[in-house]
Amino acid sequence: MRTANIACARSIAIKAATALLLAFALPGTGGAQAQDRPPNADPAFPFAREIEAFAKANAASPPIEGATLFLGSSSIRLWNIAGSFADIPTLKRGFGGASTPDVLRHYRRLLPPIQPRTIVVYVGENDLAAGTSPDEVADDILTLLKRLRADYPRAPIAFLSLKPSPIRWTLWPKMAAVNQAIADRAGADRFTYLDVGQVLLARDGLPDASLFRPDGLHMNPQGYQRWTQLIDNWLDQVAPAANAARKAS
Repeated sequence: MRTANIACARSIAIKAATALLLAFALPGTGGAQAQDRPPNADPAFPFAREIEAFAKANAASPPIEGATLFLGSSSIRLWNIAGSFADIPTLKRGFGGASTPDVLRHYRRLLPPIQPRTIVVYVGENDLAAGTSPDEVADDILTLLKRLRADYPRAPIAFLSLKPSPIRWTLWPKMAAVNQAIADRAGADRFTYLDVGQVLLARDGLPDASLFRPDGLHMNPQGYQRWTQLIDNWLDQVAPAANAARKAS
């Protein structure tokens, strides 16, 4: 089993690396597209179009009161959150390739005009991939969580642990260090740390390649289904009355 999973993980990593090289080499393509990020006219403001899209969405259809806010990077952006949590109001604020400093930089423009009932955060993985140290990544994440706590003192907040993935498996020791640093502050900083990594591991302790897309980085629907169950259980604990009412309606 371990040998088979290693081979599968290596195959995914090779295919993903090849795709990245082709994206840079072929005419009309570039690194931004290879990272599943739409091109922007201003390289100094790489997320301009995505942030502007959030503002337009707010104007077109203001968020519903009592929604759960999902905030972070591409693992949030690619998640079919509305379909996964069809029985509760949700608001997705994830943009591909985002680091924690990116989220902090655009923080005010990401917040909904109506206070959310609960908040789910996933960010930090891209920071490590870009070479930021685990200590700095943890500090940035804690800064974000403290800011959310200050702005939403009554809203339960969950931080989803950095996930293991085939293509970034070599970064796992650093991810584990960040996860531990965040988990250690959960009680004092009044947020919930949710380990969403264990459900993505196979019996041999390696990332289960069957739960990921061909890029070896982002999860497929089966992987997201495991995350959905964890979040749904958390919502039942922190907002049982509201969650039960939504499910019954």
